[in-house]
Amino acid sequence: MDQNPWNFPTAEELATALRAGETTSAELTDEAITRIERHDKAINAICVPDFDRARAAAHAADRARARGEDRPLLGIPVTVKESYDIAGLPTTWGMPTHRTYVPAEDAVQVSRLRAAGAVLLGKTNVPLSLQDVQSFNEIYGTTNNPWDHGRTSGGSSGGSAAALALGFGALSIGSDIGGSLRTPAHFCGVYAHKPTLGLAASRGMVPPTAQALPVESDLAVVGPMARTARDLTLLLDVMAGPDPLTHGVAYDVTLPPARHERLGDFRVLVLDEHPLIATGAAVRAGVDRVADALADAGARVERHTPLLPDLTEAALVYAQLHFSGAAAGFPDEAYEYFRTRAAGLSADDHSLDAARLRGMVFSHRDWIRANHRRELHRHGWRQLFGAFDAVVCPVTPTPAFPHDHDPDLMARRLDIDGVEYPYLDQLVWAGLATMPGLPATAVPAGRSPEGLPVGVQIVGPMFEDRTPLRLAELLEERIGGFRAPGA
Repeated sequence: MDQNPWNFPTAEELATALRAGETTSAELTDEAITRIERHDKAINAICVPDFDRARAAAHAADRARARGEDRPLLGIPVTVKESYDIAGLPTTWGMPTHRTYVPAEDAVQVSRLRAAGAVLLGKTNVPLSLQDVQSFNEIYGTTNNPWDHGRTSGGSSGGSAAALALGFGALSIGSDIGGSLRTPAHFCGVYAHKPTLGLAASRGMVPPTAQALPVESDLAVVGPMARTARDLTLLLDVMAGPDPLTHGVAYDVTLPPARHERLGDFRVLVLDEHPLIATGAAVRAGVDRVADALADAGARVERHTPLLPDLTEAALVYAQLHFSGAAAGFPDEAYEYFRTRAAGLSADDHSLDAARLRGMVFSHRDWIRANHRRELHRHGWRQLFGAFDAVVCPVTPTPAFPHDHDPDLMARRLDIDGVEYPYLDQLVWAGLATMPGLPATAVPAGRSPEGLPVGVQIVGPMFEDRTPLRLAELLEERIGGFRAPGA
């Protein structure tokens, strides 16, 4: 293997080397563990190491290969977001009251990783209850950005993104409802894919002590993270498919191929402005870099279309649906508090803060009405994707920002080129794909003047996940992709 300490092989390259007998899983696993032990003190990405079982799994993978077995991830070291159940390891979601909870069964995606032959190095850090754009909690502390330790790695899959950026395994799995895959990838300079809603089973990605049931989530998905776009596809193929306890009884998944194979054949809508929040100069430059690469390759690039669903209404519906689900588990006294606050809102207050507050106390009737508006937006997106193959837009308005641990998220502010905005308003770009359930691939698009990674997301049609993934691969070839912080 390459001896450059910052030239991390891709999962595809590792699989090729393992098949050729150029290395062993035991060697790869020891290298990954050594790297974690050397570099993670400054980053704090791996919150629950599982090195003894990883070494045993690596030796088992080498024995399996010696017997002639070959599976998609056989012998490849990976990490897993702390929120997934792994039998024998704690699942806390950063909640101090559950610091000792240890599930007895693996999450369905952990089982799929094992079945594919992956070696699990351990778990990666998350924010409290997975509800932040940063990754810190009282149990495991703060995960720093590998490019600037004074800044966040993102959330809620921030530990996974930081781990990938520093070579702590070749792949990771995370989850996404408010950009929790895409934002950490954007902040840390790696790749992530938010699958179409319902494409990948999520059973066992549940809060501590909750029973792992095959529930169909609203908005939330599980998905892959990697250092290359091709590796995302490799891992998505392992993760995709319905829960074997429900829809999996009746059908398998066969994703359609990408709409095009050449960059010049794509029809792409490029967005860099949102009516509710500014776009920082560094992010706008990243979007422009991608747009220029597409145009130079002969792709049809447009900046405006009357087919685009209304972004203001989309952000408001997303805020209502998101916070309706997030508040469902609040204790009764908290619900009553927010209900009183919502009742005091002015009828003409159409801010995102008001939408979030109203969503927290939605009645079922309110939710049905919001869901109907979502279906209208889905129909609008279907029409748009008749004229375009993908949409390129920001993941968030800024690169990674300094750590901000104010416990009141509503009081926090986000600085966008010297102007302050409500902290949670940055979720509008994530919601663009999340609310209608569209697939979205986060890809590196350069660096800010301060040297921080900047990414964009490529949004595609429902269940046509291979289209944004293929576009991500072609862009990686055209403009480059991941670069390690120490390179």
